[in-house]
Amino acid sequence: MNTTALISTVTASFLGSFVEVVEAFTIVLAVALTRSWRPALTGSAAALAVLVVLVLIFGPLFALIPIEVLQFVVGVLLILFGMRWLRKAILRASGYIALHDEAAAFAKETDALKRQAADKRADWLAGMAAFKAVLLEGVEVVFIVIAVGAAHGLTLYAGLGALAAVIVVLLIGVLVHKPLSQVPENALKFAVGLMLTAFGIFWTGEGLGAAWPGADLSLLGLLVILAVFAFAAVTVMTAARAKLGAAE
Repeated sequence: MNTTALISTVTASFLGSFVEVVEAFTIVLAVALTRSWRPALTGSAAALAVLVVLVLIFGPLFALIPIEVLQFVVGVLLILFGMRWLRKAILRASGYIALHDEAAAFAKETDALKRQAADKRADWLAGMAAFKAVLLEGVEVVFIVIAVGAAHGLTLYAGLGALAAVIVVLLIGVLVHKPLSQVPENALKFAVGLMLTAFGIFWTGEGLGAAWPGADLSLLGLLVILAVFAFAAVTVMTAARAKLGAAE
């Protein structure tokens, strides 16, 4: 087992899952504190059950796909997924769009739940809010785990990285009992975007039969190249925004 591939897989899975779990936790906590823990936990449990069923149904199908085809398809999807995260992170870092604020998201969800308080279906609506949050973020976690692990047969280790992220977020959440607004989410998304894009380029190349110099060590080289371009983009865009501001 290649150590570089193992470490990079677990790290990418942990960081990507951490971000998604923080976002889901914010909604679930808003439901719990505004209504009660019952609809919050019921909705979350239902979503987790759906995710387990999806994994059990689609997981074994990946074993039937030729490894080269799997690497190419997963690689292309990872490039698209990673570039989406990276694009938003660059725009946030350069000031073109606002930073994601978990405290603001918590306040928005809490306000919406309070406005539903008089509705006879309030508990059901609160449970659905928790269900949708956990399901949507959970689907992204499942994709990250499968995408970064399947191409090299490291799905189990990617899953352990995701599980570790869930445990860390829950432990922190239980201790602080409030939204994790201090988490440097944009920095994490920046890092995950870089890692997923690097994985995507690497596995797309492998799927096409490319011989990467240094084998899995090429992942580090791709990561450095992408990081240089990303930080250069932030620098250029920040300067351009400053010039526009000065001209107004």
